[in-house]
Amino acid sequence: MASTLVTPLQIAPRLDYSMLRRFSFAFGLLFVFISPACPDPLALGVGAFTPWLILRLVGTPTMPAVIAYYLLSQWLQVFARAFLALVDGEPMAQSINGPWVVNAYWYMLASTVALALACKVALGGIQPPSEENWSAHLYWRPVDVFLVYLGSNLITQMAGLTFGGVLYQFFDAIARVKVVAVFLLFTSVMSVGRGWPFLFGVLAIEIISGMTGLFGDFRGVFVFLGTAALAAQIRWTARTTGYAFVAAFALIALALFWTAVKFDYREVATGAGGESQAFQTSMSDRVGYMLGRMAGAADIDWGAASKTLLERLAYVDITGLVINVDLASAEQQSTRQWRDAVSHVFQPRFLFPEKQALSDTEVFIRLTKADLLENMRGGTSISVGYMAENYVDFGFPGMLGGVFATGLIVALVIRFFFSFDVPWMVRQGTALAFVYAICASGLEVSIPKILGTAVTFVVAYGLALKFAFPVGQRWLENRARQAADREATRRRIKSLFRSGGGPL
Repeated sequence: MASTLVTPLQIAPRLDYSMLRRFSFAFGLLFVFISPACPDPLALGVGAFTPWLILRLVGTPTMPAVIAYYLLSQWLQVFARAFLALVDGEPMAQSINGPWVVNAYWYMLASTVALALACKVALGGIQPPSEENWSAHLYWRPVDVFLVYLGSNLITQMAGLTFGGVLYQFFDAIARVKVVAVFLLFTSVMSVGRGWPFLFGVLAIEIISGMTGLFGDFRGVFVFLGTAALAAQIRWTARTTGYAFVAAFALIALALFWTAVKFDYREVATGAGGESQAFQTSMSDRVGYMLGRMAGAADIDWGAASKTLLERLAYVDITGLVINVDLASAEQQSTRQWRDAVSHVFQPRFLFPEKQALSDTEVFIRLTKADLLENMRGGTSISVGYMAENYVDFGFPGMLGGVFATGLIVALVIRFFFSFDVPWMVRQGTALAFVYAICASGLEVSIPKILGTAVTFVVAYGLALKFAFPVGQRWLENRARQAADREATRRRIKSLFRSGGGPL
């Protein structure tokens, strides 16, 4: 008697918060197994499991994809300090800032959970989009979205070169529209599987422009790509795993290369020994210099570059330095950081032209009592970061309330963007532009910059979502409809010829 085997249909899993949570659990288990070999086993094990806890808190079906980047990027800079202890073979308590670094690590690790709680409170109840609203980007032609990207590049250049003074922050926010365009292109291509040359073209453009800038902002395009993949909930297959590995390898390799050459490159690019942020060399000269350094990549000390990159990523020692300052000083728990930030943001420069600019470097010196080298002051800035500022104002555990308030402000701005009746992916892309504006520098961002960016983005993108994006959406839809009509006409003509109804 013949028998029939019924095999269930195998459907590839999708990249979503549930998959991220499973991956983070496996990540945590891995480091728990190796933690006994670490000088700080508890710090390494608990830190490795923190992403799983964070994703358990925020992993709702409608949670904006950018929240994963927001929270995990903050966590990574904290966890990197425990990993650095593993690499050095030296406990954090025996580092130059002693036990204060250990305190800073635990305070900041707890702060990442406070940020997750804030996101859960403000964004956990977002209503799911309608089918039409969610799928709007699936009908746009990749070539048209690529044209939008090119147009957004023009807007970015105009905003950066033309506008300044009292409206600088507003137009700096408008310049971030390029992030939205890149995100929409990536989600469209990965969702429909068409237009891959445009995706790789944007990757190349953004990497080259980032590597030939002053601050190496090539990382951004990888963030946009990963966030778009999560927002589109792409199917995760063996091929996807391969692509993810290649992307991760490329990001790490570029980051190490940039770390090794950035100081020499900046001297060549500015011609001012780092005392200016204005280019003195042409784009072709900068590209040529980078290509020459790549050709001589074998001469780079990759081990030293790796150590430097890890030390730069770990932003805990600076908070430890702040804690190490005289805790009895009047600076602590005086709420000065928040008062200065609020008064600065809500005194717009066009109404208060005499308002003094806030200097991150001056705040750094005041809170750490450090004497920075002159070459650190010229052309660059250093900040203690918003977590350390909250510690100075409230101590511990009071700083957790300040960090929660900071995260709540960020989450409420995102919630504001999701209240507009525009395609779901446009909301996701706008949220990404906002979060990347405050996360590109990681934990180094200060409270005034977070508040200032939040206010300018609410105004700038509130207007854009209300008036500009609907116009762009209609243009994309009309272009797609016209292309569909042309394709239908072409098929009818072809069918007519095949049936013998064409001209003699």
